[in-house]
Amino acid sequence: MFSRDNWQEIFETISKNKLRTFLTAFSVAWGIFILVVLSGAGNGLRNGVQTAFGNDASNSIFIEGGITSMAYNGLKTNREIKLTNEDYELIKNKIKEIDNASAMFQHRDSKTLVYKRERAAFLVRPVMPDHQILERAAMIKGRFINMIDVNSYAKVCAMGKPVKEALFKDEDAIGKYIDVGGTKYMVVGVFDDPGRGDNDRIYIPVSTAQRAWNGKNFINTMWFTTGNAGIERSEEIATEIRQLMATRHNFNPADKDAFGVYNNNVEYGRVMNMMTGIKIFVTIIGIFTLIAGIVGVSNIMMIIVKERTKEIGIRKALGAPPFSIVSQIILESVFITGTAGYIGLVFGVTILEINRKYKLVESDFFKNTEIDFGLAVFSTIILVAAGALAGLIPSIRAARIEPVVALRED
Repeated sequence: MFSRDNWQEIFETISKNKLRTFLTAFSVAWGIFILVVLSGAGNGLRNGVQTAFGNDASNSIFIEGGITSMAYNGLKTNREIKLTNEDYELIKNKIKEIDNASAMFQHRDSKTLVYKRERAAFLVRPVMPDHQILERAAMIKGRFINMIDVNSYAKVCAMGKPVKEALFKDEDAIGKYIDVGGTKYMVVGVFDDPGRGDNDRIYIPVSTAQRAWNGKNFINTMWFTTGNAGIERSEEIATEIRQLMATRHNFNPADKDAFGVYNNNVEYGRVMNMMTGIKIFVTIIGIFTLIAGIVGVSNIMMIIVKERTKEIGIRKALGAPPFSIVSQIILESVFITGTAGYIGLVFGVTILEINRKYKLVESDFFKNTEIDFGLAVFSTIILVAAGALAGLIPSIRAARIEPVVALRED
């Protein structure tokens, strides 16, 4: 439909107006570049948050005891609420949605670990077997703590990869004993946890720690997953747990200081909604930047048509049909817009890919900057359509000019 002469005319027009064409093309390229980069940044934020939450079970609830701040049933304030193994069993068996559960005792303590001449300080966390699922820790070798260990008060441990490397170097750790604060524990497994800092620890049975550290039947924290329960149901579960513990330990259910319940389901939903809002916001900014470039193309095409009014008049006088005039101007507009947009798209995707590959800008909450393939296709289609529209209005006006009027134009 378009001959070599059409393309030659386009390139001649561009060469006569290099600066104007460059500025127009740059505005479109910059618009699509900003759209792609902002969209990728929005995805990076979302991926970072998903990864941060995904390192642990996001559909989970933490609970821990506290100090009462309200008098209740004749009891004074400042009573310490200590959770017990019985509380753990009650909650686990009472709430049907709970599918994984762990109890922890003095889980924030670091101790010096010793193997032969190697010494290193790492966190020692007494837990239940489901803790591996809750932490999403993958076993590299051996196994995790199991219920046989818990019931028999076994002195065994599973250690993170950095702990193994610090104490054992290239030596196999499975079946070997390490000294943990004066007590020997046999290594039964080595794990790798994707969470930040979650590898720098060892896990031992909670029952063993309670006996070894004179903890009786006390636990500090419980951690449960709520299966497929939605946010609304998870909030109901949190309320049920608070009511159960308030009844058992005789404190006011409204006393937030007496008993802490942290619903990860709600926090995850709130943060992800915020990330979605940020992504939409940055995409809108990019779209408006793109629109500004397209408007620039439309304005420049109007100027070009005005400057070529006499030329158009001569072509019409020689018998050129209106369609040939309209199609020529639209082709020129689409060529400038499409080429500039493609360049902006390529640069934007290149920047995101370089950052994703070499992690130039990355943190715990900003990972894997990527563009949606659908957005790239959509942007390209919009560019072509907008380019055609940008040239359509001035081309129709040009096609309607009478040859006599056009030839008289200054």
